[in-house]
Amino acid sequence: MVRTVFYISDGTGITAETLGHTLLTQFPRVTFQTISLPFVNTPEKIDRVIQRINRTADREGLVPLVFSTLTSPALRMRLTMCRGSVFDFFETFTGPMEEVMGVTSSPVTGRSHGMGDPGDYSERIDAVHYTMQHDDGSAFSDYSKADIIITGVSRTGKTPTCLYLALQFGVQAANYPLTDEDFERGELPQILEPEKEKLFGLTVGAERLYQIRQERRANSVYASMQQVRKELRAAEDLFRRKKIPFLNITHMSVEEIAASVMQRADLKRKI
Repeated sequence: MVRTVFYISDGTGITAETLGHTLLTQFPRVTFQTISLPFVNTPEKIDRVIQRINRTADREGLVPLVFSTLTSPALRMRLTMCRGSVFDFFETFTGPMEEVMGVTSSPVTGRSHGMGDPGDYSERIDAVHYTMQHDDGSAFSDYSKADIIITGVSRTGKTPTCLYLALQFGVQAANYPLTDEDFERGELPQILEPEKEKLFGLTVGAERLYQIRQERRANSVYASMQQVRKELRAAEDLFRRKKIPFLNITHMSVEEIAASVMQRADLKRKI
């Protein structure tokens, strides 16, 4: 079965997509074709959206699913005129929340993913800049400013995890790759010793790392199963001996990795 899904928002559409996708994953036997329509913030735009939804319903003979995070009550009401099945996240939650808190909501577009507080925006940008400057051990003169230092062997997801921590949480995350030279000494790199309490290790299953490295540098010593297993054993042994918390990311998305790191390292969201 294939069903068309529309994400409708007067902002970026990120919230509609995130919540909608979470719900759709509960229906693994259905294939979903998704269409995102952000910045639908005028009656003219909502009318064009309605026309598109109706054409889809006519063409496919099935009712499209419509996930909406429109903040304007007038636009939300207008959207209900379409021939799709509308799941209105604001309508679902705002009313009950008003009742519980005894406070009326004040709908404003863009609060969730707009610039919002300039201080938060600057915090996010600073965190991203720091993370990019301290990627893959490229700079370590000011590790004292890091909130966390992610370490592990090559291709264990250090960079995407650090970038997600910076973008989503405003965390200044550096990362440092462990190499054969470090394993031969059996000690942490000297530059990391003063910041040992900030270290967090990532590891991964040997089969998965072998696959990743083969895609990057096929048939090399670097990508061989022997080298992969050797490095992973050495890294995990180092983590245990030095009492560095670490996480096996074999079956985890970057969102899950970042959330686990935040929890286990007891990091605080800055934005």
